[in-house]
Amino acid sequence: MHQETPGSGIVVGVDGSEASIAALREARRLADATGQTVEATAFWDYPQIVDGYVAVGIGRFEDAAAEILQQSVEKAFGPALPDNAVTRLVRGHPRQGLIEASRNAGMVVVGRRGHGGFGGLLLGSVSSACVAHAHCPVLVVHAPETDVH
Repeated sequence: MHQETPGSGIVVGVDGSEASIAALREARRLADATGQTVEATAFWDYPQIVDGYVAVGIGRFEDAAAEILQQSVEKAFGPALPDNAVTRLVRGHPRQGLIEASRNAGMVVVGRRGHGGFGGLLLGSVSSACVAHAHCPVLVVHAPETDVH
């Protein structure tokens, strides 16, 4: 997996969910059609220290996010990263990170895990923050429907 600095491509928030994998696939389709780059971006941060306690294994958060990013890209694209795709691992919260990345992006694509019914009418915190505050167009991709029969 190679990394590149942000550009004017399509930035995709990746968290390992089926919705973010669907978002990666949709971003690739759009990137192929428009000649842009897909920037698969995962975020990580250290947990907050509460009452002086530090989490055990604190150095593994970045490694876990990198693994999720790798697995998500492989699920979306197969074993080889497409020529028009790059990966980015960013320390920070996805809401702020995606909004900041949107300053230099052509589009931001995020997945949304559906909850069905009334809850399904509401966007998640990351997707709604991007829709409200991004500096470029935002596409929200719904999680694939699963058959519960």
